[in-house]
Amino acid sequence: MSNSFGNAFKITTWGESHGDAIGVVIDGCPPGIPINLEEIQNDLDRRKPGQSEISTQRKEGDKAEILSGVFDGLTLGTPISISVWNTDAKSKDYEHMKSVYRPSHADFTYQAKYGIRNWKGGGRASARETIGRVAAGSVAKKFLKIEYGTEILAFVKRIADIDSSIKHADIDHQSIESNIVRCPDQKSAEAMIQAVKLARKNGDSLGGTVEAFTRNVPAGLGEPVFDKLDADLAKAMLSLPACKGFEIGSGFSGTYSTGSEHNDSFYMDHGTVRTRTNNSGGIQGGISNGESIVLTAAFKPTATIMSSQNTVDIFGNDVDLQGRGRHDPCVLPRAVPIVEAMFALVLCDHAIRNRGQTGN
Repeated sequence: MSNSFGNAFKITTWGESHGDAIGVVIDGCPPGIPINLEEIQNDLDRRKPGQSEISTQRKEGDKAEILSGVFDGLTLGTPISISVWNTDAKSKDYEHMKSVYRPSHADFTYQAKYGIRNWKGGGRASARETIGRVAAGSVAKKFLKIEYGTEILAFVKRIADIDSSIKHADIDHQSIESNIVRCPDQKSAEAMIQAVKLARKNGDSLGGTVEAFTRNVPAGLGEPVFDKLDADLAKAMLSLPACKGFEIGSGFSGTYSTGSEHNDSFYMDHGTVRTRTNNSGGIQGGISNGESIVLTAAFKPTATIMSSQNTVDIFGNDVDLQGRGRHDPCVLPRAVPIVEAMFALVLCDHAIRNRGQTGN
């Protein structure tokens, strides 16, 4: 079950970074949802390697194939299988580290757990696993758009100490995609790009945060007590490679406020209950309140760097390791569509569960 996510709308991802193929099986998608392979491909293209000068130069087309569950452009209600062939894996780049534990990678922990590991590109621990998540997330986004008019937008909020400043009302898909770092604040974006280029030149890497928010999410999604909407969102984001932190609404900054400052007061807006502020991030008591759901995911600097690092091999010998191959000096730009996908998967799962409970 460790490779599956969700309850009513459930996905199982499969495949390794340097295996023949990688993909996902979606179970629980309602029938009659129009599926456009071009829309799925568009999301995969935003995630794929080699898309800019600040991403890994691995050249993968990441062309999706729908193997089952869709007929005449509509979902059947049966399992949907989507696959992508790996075409540019260069396993020789990893030969020198097959018996070495790379710092901050999953090499040691996978070996400790299973007694065996796929050292070619990181196997299942590779961010290439997220292809299946993005493909499934595209289907989930389509369901949410049709049923509720829901839109999910994620963008790079910060890289290293370069923070962006822009209001959600001024953000759309076009502004996010207007530059290679996927930050809609153009001035900050340029500084971020230069910082990533410098880190790559120095054989190093950078981390930062991705912020995501929704438009048009209905109130009432979420399952108390243990399947709270924010708890499931936290699990979704922290399951992503390199994600080390999560905030919802005001997050940690809210701890500096008093209750009178932080509470979101209610008012009636043409028969709809609204809140005057949104410090709760659109979720109260683990259930959506109809306001924009706002979250932040923090990603560490890429673990593979081109500078020399001290480590040990599987025999306990000291090793001086220097990375080789093709790697992102910063995962943030390519993490944006992955964050959107996991966001959509959680909302879609809870929307279908809510429909089963309440009929809404």
